[in-house]
Amino acid sequence: RVRLVESGGGSVQAGGSLRLTCVASGDSANGYCVGWFRQVLGKGREAVAGIDDSGTTTYADFVEGRFTLSQANARNTLYLRMNDLKPEDTAMYYCAVSPCKSGMTAIQAINEDIHLTIPWGWWGQGTQVTVAS
Repeated sequence: RVRLVESGGGSVQAGGSLRLTCVASGDSANGYCVGWFRQVLGKGREAVAGIDDSGTTTYADFVEGRFTLSQANARNTLYLRMNDLKPEDTAMYYCAVSPCKSGMTAIQAINEDIHLTIPWGWWGQGTQVTVAS
């Protein structure tokens, strides 16, 4: 089991920036896809960004170059730098570890896993991001 703790969320004005941090402990995440997804209360989950086990990063179309995903400390720490935030980015953001799938990008693998009735991977408690217009 991988334990994930997210931090760095907050309230900002539109156009502002935040850096989310995820610290992993427990079993190693090596060989897995790691990344972030978000969820608005009462709405579905959507993957934001992911890194596969070869280090290739992929992003959701709505990111439009505004976010940067990076990792450190042998994949034990994951960052999501978010610039030019928009009110529609308001959501709870979760760090996720999901099995990579052959033929899928990291974000595709994470997006599939987080929508399973019984996911194969793990995620944390989330950190709230609120963007005011």
